[in-house]
Amino acid sequence: MAELRLGPVLRYADGESATVWLETSGPCVVEVRCSDGAGGSAPTFRIAGHHYALVTVTGLRAGSAPSYEVVLDGAGVWPPADSRFPPSVIRVPGEGDAVRVTFGSCRWAAPPADGKDPVGTDALDTLARRIAADPDGERPDVLLLLGDQIYADETSEATRGWLAARRDLDRPPGSQVADYEEYTHLYYESWLDPGVRWLLSTVPSFMIFDDHDVVDDWNTSAAWLADMRATDWWQERLLSGLMSYWVHQHLGNLSPAELAADPTYTAVTSTIDGTEALRAFAAKADADPASVRWSYRRDFGRVRVVMADSRAARVLDENRRAMLDPEEEDWLREQVLADPEAYDHLLLGTSLPWLLPHLVHDAEAWDAALCAGVRGARWARLGERLRRAADLEHWAAFPRSFADLADLLAETRSADSAPATICVLSGDVHHAYVAEAAWPSPSDRDGTPVVQLTCSPVHNSVPLTMRLGFRFGWSAPARLLGRALARHGRVAKPPVSWRRTGGPWFGNQLMTLTLRGRAARLRLQRADADGTLSTVHEADLRTR
Repeated sequence: MAELRLGPVLRYADGESATVWLETSGPCVVEVRCSDGAGGSAPTFRIAGHHYALVTVTGLRAGSAPSYEVVLDGAGVWPPADSRFPPSVIRVPGEGDAVRVTFGSCRWAAPPADGKDPVGTDALDTLARRIAADPDGERPDVLLLLGDQIYADETSEATRGWLAARRDLDRPPGSQVADYEEYTHLYYESWLDPGVRWLLSTVPSFMIFDDHDVVDDWNTSAAWLADMRATDWWQERLLSGLMSYWVHQHLGNLSPAELAADPTYTAVTSTIDGTEALRAFAAKADADPASVRWSYRRDFGRVRVVMADSRAARVLDENRRAMLDPEEEDWLREQVLADPEAYDHLLLGTSLPWLLPHLVHDAEAWDAALCAGVRGARWARLGERLRRAADLEHWAAFPRSFADLADLLAETRSADSAPATICVLSGDVHHAYVAEAAWPSPSDRDGTPVVQLTCSPVHNSVPLTMRLGFRFGWSAPARLLGRALARHGRVAKPPVSWRRTGGPWFGNQLMTLTLRGRAARLRLQRADADGTLSTVHEADLRTR
């Protein structure tokens, strides 16, 4: 008899349907049965010896919050008989309800409850405890995980021991993961945490990858990629990373209609073993990144979330360098501008911040100019070394893409049907801050406020030297230094300016936007050592 191995994870959800993802120990038929009669079923599909299901639940009603159980071939497996958590529910907001969006990034797996945590209290675990203690109280309507859900290149001591039992860690890639089976182990380590497992079963989640989901500095530059492809382990590492991401994260980002129209999903689920079909998909994504779209759009009432892939959609050729390939850029523009009267708030998710501390922005733009050869071949070689050593590969390191996004947001904010708020949601940089953009044209000054909301990490750390560096990066002396770098690199002035209006804040933390009508309220909460979430910052956002 099949058993539940991982999950359930509540993923896509709208006013009528939802999807529930899980892994089982063997082939079976999975049913999700809701207390109000809603439900659905699906057979498992097989990838590399693992069995998964994505069940579409139908019959949901707005304003309801039915509990649900998971049944495998007629036997109930969720909730566990000994569960200390309340029943998992599928909460469907009613018309006119506030929409609460909680987001963050960079979660290193928490150690077992009896182990010492080297990076402090896990913010997701802490959120789970708070909701479990008051299941009828305030909770997120959606959880946006903005990258580095796993760390394929920074494994825990326990995982290193598990890897050592499989292969020789003295051979590359050493203690980093090497294949699909090892990627699945990271998801077990992360998502079997009891609190996080329950949280993901009862709060809908949407995800996007960043570099550590595959490897640090993934797709930093064409030279970086050429060096990686020259190794004898990279190809398997990348294909396994893309395959595991598709299974564990990407599928749940799609609506039931998108799943039905997805040729890869059809190919994988219509055969006894979908491994080769999925591997072919991953190989195509590697050979022709523009042929695959990891980005997606979701509308929650009158809140539009557009999640942009700022990692795999890059153009790395130095002569055409861009954060988004042309097809992806056109798609982003279409999603932002489509039916603007249908939403009051635009949330643009990108794992990497668009607006950075000024010194960091100028340093990345300067380095990009050096790498492009503006100061000659010697400086270009230095620029490439700096780019890799200092992780200079955010939006600022792709100046044309930075400007194109500024132009798109300027157009959106100044339209007659502009939303009340435009928020760029990001993580990656292991601290949190709020920055507000401004355009120089007088005609733009009355447009919708555009803010960069950065929140990271959920569970990780940042050295003291980096804390001091990030604080200094916003200062007046840092701006002078940044301008000097920009002049040396002959960097054009950005089409938008910005100022920090909150932060920087450090610690394991989560941000929540509460959106009701055309009002928006922001709250930043930090996970404290006593296992509680304390509010570090709370404020109403300016609206149009």
